[in-house]
Amino acid sequence: MIQRIQSLYLLLAAGAGAATLSFNLWTAKLSNGTAISVNASSNYLLFVLYVIIILLALFCIFLFKKRKLQFRLTIFNILFAFAALGYTYYTVKETGNKFAASGTPVATGSFQFPAFLPVLMIILLFMAARGIYKDEKLIKSLDRLR
Repeated sequence: MIQRIQSLYLLLAAGAGAATLSFNLWTAKLSNGTAISVNASSNYLLFVLYVIIILLALFCIFLFKKRKLQFRLTIFNILFAFAALGYTYYTVKETGNKFAASGTPVATGSFQFPAFLPVLMIILLFMAARGIYKDEKLIKSLDRLR
C-alpha cells in the first residue's frame, strides 16, 4: 500500500491538510493596533472541510485493491480542496469587511504560508489520481494479455 507512489502523495496531502488546520492562515493589524488572525479552527465550515480532506486522503490510501473507488474519492477530494481554498479566501475577505464595517479597518494584513498549502494539496491529490489511473490502465492491459 505505501509502496505505491500515489499512496505517498495521498499521505503528503493529508499532512499538508493537517498543517493548514493547525496554523494561522491570515494575520492582520487593525488601525487601532489590535492584531487579528484567521485560522481553520476558528471557522466551523472551514474546519469541517479540512478534516474531510484529511480523512478522505488517509482513507484512500487503504483502498489500494479498489482502484476505481480510490480514483473517484481522490477526484472528490480535489473538489473538496478547491472548495476549502475558495472558502478560506472568502472567510478572510469577510473578516476584513466585518472589521471595516465596525469602524476599525485593517491597516496591514498578510497571508501566512499555510494559506498556500491547499494549492499544494490539490497538486498532490492530482498526482495521486494520475498514479491511480496509470495503475488501473496497467492492470487492464495485463488482463488483455491473458
